[in-house]
Amino acid sequence: MLILFNKPYGVICQFTPQAPHRCLADFISVPGVYAAGRLDTDSEGLLVLTDDGVLQSRIADPRHKLAKTYWVQVEGRPMSEQLQQLRQGVDLGDFRTLPAIVRQIDEPTILWPRNPPIRERKSIPTSWLELTIREGKNRQVRRMTAKVGLPTLRLVRYRVGDWTIDDLAVGNWRQVAANVLHRNKK
Repeated sequence: MLILFNKPYGVICQFTPQAPHRCLADFISVPGVYAAGRLDTDSEGLLVLTDDGVLQSRIADPRHKLAKTYWVQVEGRPMSEQLQQLRQGVDLGDFRTLPAIVRQIDEPTILWPRNPPIRERKSIPTSWLELTIREGKNRQVRRMTAKVGLPTLRLVRYRVGDWTIDDLAVGNWRQVAANVLHRNKK
């Protein structure tokens, strides 16, 4: 079984409640499924859940290099040098990221209002990036954008592999076919 969930801001990626946050059980009542990878409490968007341990590993384990695409609202206007740093990989101290695919985009039209809204400074503009990585280490996207001088204000995971949040309202989930990644085993 494979479930796609459009995780709202402030929800933790576990089924056990942990005050003051809402948890997956507040939205999904399917027994025996677990998150294949995580999204931080302050991140939003696509979370994939499954009851298949092999599939969970194929999705979450960085060794499989499954592409994950994020929409990132950053503080400031990106310069070509900053985008190039992301494309070349960023030294974060404890590891160097693989090169990312990144481009500046308009604010995505399918986005929902975030609750609570982000804090914007009136004197500093914000911009949107579409950033694709193949790792997914702890807070990696936020650390990458901060390192190049573009602090993340809002982070929405749009895509994992071929799955997206298209037609999936925030807080909703749907079951999809789980055989896609099994066909691509090495």
